[in-house]
Amino acid sequence: MTTYNQIKKIHRGLPASDGAGVKLTRIIGNHQLPDLDPFLLLDHFGSDQADDYIAGFPAHPHRGFETVTYMLKGKMRHQDSVGNNGVIEDGGIQWMTAGKGIIHSEMPEQTKGILSGFQLWVNLPKEAKMTAPKYQENTAAEIPVEAHDNGTTIKVIAGKTKQGTTGIIENNYVYPNYWDVSMPAEAQLNEHIDAAHNAFVYVYEGQIQLADQQELNAGYLAILTPGDELMIQATDDASFIVVSGHPLDEPVERAGPFVMNTREQLQQAYADYQAGNFA
Repeated sequence: MTTYNQIKKIHRGLPASDGAGVKLTRIIGNHQLPDLDPFLLLDHFGSDQADDYIAGFPAHPHRGFETVTYMLKGKMRHQDSVGNNGVIEDGGIQWMTAGKGIIHSEMPEQTKGILSGFQLWVNLPKEAKMTAPKYQENTAAEIPVEAHDNGTTIKVIAGKTKQGTTGIIENNYVYPNYWDVSMPAEAQLNEHIDAAHNAFVYVYEGQIQLADQQELNAGYLAILTPGDELMIQATDDASFIVVSGHPLDEPVERAGPFVMNTREQLQQAYADYQAGNFA
């Protein structure tokens, strides 16, 4: 008998600001949903008002986790303390492993007056907290897109679909899925997510319905129950992300830009940063 993923709980993101005053919606990482192991934070930023984000995210440190920046519209110019620099453009992805420590900046740029995208924080297991920093960065053209006869498209950033389309990102820590799905009204999607994963769907345009008939509107995140099959019906033209990962089940001590396993490790991260020992 098929067990379908259903909606366990629905959360609405809360208005927040970060960096030098960038206005955004914090969906994971607020008091209502502090985390969803292994995911520590999910922000949706989007505006046609430059003052909402143009100050960007000046140089700041990270240690102990990964930051994932996915641009829907607009660009994000980045540079770091070891000499890397570049621009994440419309539809592009950057999966940065901060590891033992890096200092970087992210400065937004509009495309036709619009900036929109997501930042996701993914925890690292204790054995990888102090790994060397690295980047996986890909343009929109490099990310596989699976097209269905009913008009559905799945942009497979990470993970693997039922049809075998495999994402561009490699991650052997939490084996994530990260799909950006667009569906016309009345279309149906049948997919599979590892039942051992923690999984969520976040709708950023339109409305969808899961197998339990619960509706999910734009601006809302649904935590999913485990299941053999993920069935989604678009009740309107809809776009949403499906994200899942294997939970680490480890202690989390976090403060600002650092995420470690113990309070002592967190204190050491601050000491190392203040001593100039980051990359």
